[in-house]
Amino acid sequence: MARRKPAIEVEITEGAIRVRHAGRALTIAAASPPPDADGSPDYIVRLDDIEHWDAPHDEAEIDVEELQLVLAAIEDECDRHGLSVEFD
Repeated sequence: MARRKPAIEVEITEGAIRVRHAGRALTIAAASPPPDADGSPDYIVRLDDIEHWDAPHDEAEIDVEELQLVLAAIEDECDRHGLSVEFD
């Protein structure tokens, strides 16, 4: 029987995106686009800001595979809420 990976939970707030995965948490400060920008995404996530999990797991780096899972989960959650996200 194949082993299932723990689910990734995503919570979107006005100023941040919170991700929970395998007992760890990650808070991503989401940059909002300028108010006068037409056609821009609802959230902009800076990939360079996603390096480590939040404390007490802040020594653990987020590897490429985890990053891909996190980004996919964020996109899915934004889609469910009718929001757009751009990764920069």
